[in-house]
Amino acid sequence: MEGGEFDEAAFFGAIERAGVRALLIGRQALIALGLPVMTADYDFWLHADDAALMNHAAAPFGLAPNYPPDVARGRGRYVLENDERVDVLLARSCATVDGGQLAFDDAWARRVVLDVSPGVKVALPCLDDLITTKRFAARPKDLEDLRALQALRSKGKP
Repeated sequence: MEGGEFDEAAFFGAIERAGVRALLIGRQALIALGLPVMTADYDFWLHADDAALMNHAAAPFGLAPNYPPDVARGRGRYVLENDERVDVLLARSCATVDGGQLAFDDAWARRVVLDVSPGVKVALPCLDDLITTKRFAARPKDLEDLRALQALRSKGKP
């Protein structure tokens, strides 16, 4: 596929219009909150039943899934990619490295919706749940992100 400029706002808008229950997680969520971090990909946590909706929303952007929805649900994750990469988590709940647990439905119920451009919104986990998602793997960059998110929480951000 030919590379091109990725229209992030249009992508987020397509997800929203498709009715995908999708939470932006990972470093793109931190960027949406105004934190100065860098990343080259997108990470979403979806309701397990919404993989086909996500794939349909992503298709106009040339993003192709590496697994069909039924296989992806069994694996708990899949990737949409071309010159962009979107990691998609489909687990109904995830464990943290310290023994905690977060269910998608709970995170979805507490989500925060941000305006990313005129008429376009993106859903993120609330700050406490976003902090929990950073404990799913607890890689060195996640620990760095945890410090930044905890500083944001100490400033009273939701």
